[in-house]
Amino acid sequence: CCVCIIETRHSSDSGLRLLFQYNFKGTSEQDLPFNKGDVLTIIVVTKDPNWYKAKNTAGREGTIPANYVQKREGVKSGGKLSLMPWFHGKITRDQAERLLNPPETGMFLVRESTNYPGDYTLCVGCDGKVEHYRIIYHNGKLTIDEEVFFENLMQLVEHYTKDADGLCTKLIKPKLEEGTVAAQDEFSRSGWSLNRKDLKLQQVIGKGEFGDVMVGDYRGTKVAVKCIKNDATAQAFIAEASVMTQLRHDNLVQLLGVIVEENGSLFIVTEYMAKHTLKSRIESLNRNILHILNFVFLRLYRDVCEAMAYLEANNFVHRDLAARNVLVSEDNIAKVSDFGLTKEASSTQDTAKLPVKWTSPEALREKKFSTKSDVWSYGILLWEIYSFGRVPYPRIPLKEVVPRVEKGYKMDCPDGCPEVVYNIMKQCWNLDPAARPSFQMLKEWLQHITQGMGRKNE
Repeated sequence: CCVCIIETRHSSDSGLRLLFQYNFKGTSEQDLPFNKGDVLTIIVVTKDPNWYKAKNTAGREGTIPANYVQKREGVKSGGKLSLMPWFHGKITRDQAERLLNPPETGMFLVRESTNYPGDYTLCVGCDGKVEHYRIIYHNGKLTIDEEVFFENLMQLVEHYTKDADGLCTKLIKPKLEEGTVAAQDEFSRSGWSLNRKDLKLQQVIGKGEFGDVMVGDYRGTKVAVKCIKNDATAQAFIAEASVMTQLRHDNLVQLLGVIVEENGSLFIVTEYMAKHTLKSRIESLNRNILHILNFVFLRLYRDVCEAMAYLEANNFVHRDLAARNVLVSEDNIAKVSDFGLTKEASSTQDTAKLPVKWTSPEALREKKFSTKSDVWSYGILLWEIYSFGRVPYPRIPLKEVVPRVEKGYKMDCPDGCPEVVYNIMKQCWNLDPAARPSFQMLKEWLQHITQGMGRKNE
């Protein structure tokens, strides 16, 4: 169904909400009419808890009924979210038949082929037994009968749920892999699923291996959209979207919703940030007015620190903090983005794809990620800002960076950087994670710097 996204601010009843049942025409001049799918902002909960004061995208304010909206929940992380919960990976024919026993007509699963590595097998219950259909890769596409071809497994399953088309039966009921949760169902249940018909994609503003980032229009609101069309890649981005449903802060890029299409396409819809990345923003600045830019820089890295302190307080580790992963709004507010690597604190991960020059030594060496490894990255981000977007450790070959850092090497102070800020960088780069400051402590230090700058200009 269509949804009405409502952003709550300055209220103890905070968080995103959505309307899922009704249009509201209003009964008095004080009311704010809306339709399903409109984007509103809740300004405050009124004295009567049955009503909210809200504002629409045109700036009109009024009251709306509280019982028309349902509070959004963070997507549960207890089960493994999957776009293909019916995919069981490397299991044998016998294991598949045991999972589908007793064979219920239309119940199905997909597994990797044991006889033909690289291919798949569709296993379907039909008339008291299990049929096995080989799914062949042919010229980069998937097919069962070499007449109908599909880009991915999700497209194939979608097709055969609508029409048997030569199979013994239509696919009716997926046999879920143990421990998995259908991502589509979970995003819908928790209130984060958007209607594709309400989203109009416009121009491309970024390209990556995963797909495009586009400007879009969602019911009259300008949005940014990550468009992921490969089912395997989309699966990886499901984790990012699920993390974003649990986070809410003015200096974090806000998720508006998720669209999961049956053909495997995934759209992650977020607020639009006009000035793109912090890296591109600082690269465009005039270096000749550094005395003025110090105030601009302070505002930007204080914003980042506020966001990271929020993550710290909520036991999340970002693990990829860098100027390229911070976006800047039209009014120069910095917001941390790209939560693809974000997980709960004290977790580990494969370090093969980590950005070496931004990652702490213990994270690279021992796969130990914590708030303190984020603090190390924050120190690198400060250096990026005062270096106007230069790549860290200039003129040092990548393979030499880690050995030199582990021996105590620290980058020099960038030209024009205040000594007090450089001292913060060096504190962030302490080889002992326990000796690094917390983000809460960094917030307090930056507050003192702000006060000091204010006194100098009095």
